[in-house]
Amino acid sequence: MSGLDDLIPNATQIRKEAALKEAEKADAYARAAAAAEAEKRALIERLSKPSGKTEEEKIKLASTIIQRAVRNGLTEVQVYRFPNTLCTDKGRAINQMEKGWEDTLTGIPKEIFQLWTDYLKPRGYRIAYQIIDFPGGVPGDIGIVISWGD
Repeated sequence: MSGLDDLIPNATQIRKEAALKEAEKADAYARAAAAAEAEKRALIERLSKPSGKTEEEKIKLASTIIQRAVRNGLTEVQVYRFPNTLCTDKGRAINQMEKGWEDTLTGIPKEIFQLWTDYLKPRGYRIAYQIIDFPGGVPGDIGIVISWGD
């Protein structure tokens, strides 16, 4: 049978082809993972710096978020979520509710705390920073909640 080699390829050749396909998949996965990691680093870099918004812009944004929550019948709203790497101690002080935890904040999370201190706290609003997930049992992302209810 002269066409047998065309119908049933050599097992060695098949293994080589399968290995090449697997290597292509692994390469694509590695490229995607590297791109995701680069994106995450860029996001953290951007969030760790001041927002560039004026005080008036920050106040208007806070007002919009709070008013929308009130219209929806809420007494609190999560205004921000950020990776624990934006804290100088990766969120340890927040997780332990230590006095002075706010001193570990950087970038935009620090700006939000300052906005609350300057404008919202005097008007009776409360703020809470808390770890909202624990990947692998360790502190992960941190949520910022502004509240005004009882």
